[in-house]
Amino acid sequence: MASPHILVVDDDPAIVYLISESLKEENYSVLTAFSGREALEIIAKSDISLLILDIMMPEMDGLEVCRTIRSRFAAPIILLSGKDRSLDKVIGLEIGADDYVTKPFHIGELVSRVKAHLRREERGKGERQPTPPAVINFKNLRINKDTFEVYRHSERIELSTKEFQILAYLAENRGRVLTREQIYGAIWGSEYGDISTVTVHIKNLRDKLDPGNRLIKTVWGMGYKFAVDEND
Repeated sequence: MASPHILVVDDDPAIVYLISESLKEENYSVLTAFSGREALEIIAKSDISLLILDIMMPEMDGLEVCRTIRSRFAAPIILLSGKDRSLDKVIGLEIGADDYVTKPFHIGELVSRVKAHLRREERGKGERQPTPPAVINFKNLRINKDTFEVYRHSERIELSTKEFQILAYLAENRGRVLTREQIYGAIWGSEYGDISTVTVHIKNLRDKLDPGNRLIKTVWGMGYKFAVDEND
């Protein structure tokens, strides 16, 4: 099996070297970039399995890169930041990043996070089988799990990959209250990461699909429930 291709993007050559060499020791294939624009060029022509992306870069920062590629780039994105700022973290998760690491970081932990994200990707591929289109229909809502398309009242709703996965998971468990821990475990897995990303993605889902909070109900102190009976 071919080694996963990991793209490391940072304007600090020393950090790029440290991460790259550590990943190569784990037999990963590593590509490097030193600017946001260079990263976009590589992503456009290469099959990238995971992206490690620094936020603080001149001209085009990591958040802008993440925002630009997320709709067409399904692989995991780990953001790096030299500042432990909650706002950067929230914005990064909102625009589709999967993980967030603050500098200075322990290289062993970063490599472990890379491994965890790639394992989840492999498990997801192994679970996908060539079956007929899996479509979930509720009145005026249509969720196609094969094409990752959502329609409400015949209008297509654009969702990120993680937003779609959360919606499908809630819909498949309609009527059940699911905790943030359950949702995080089902979508991201149990290794590493920030469970608050579930709250961020639920908010994004509601903004795009359910501004009246009629489909995705918050059960205070417990979690969330897909309220199929109130679907209009």
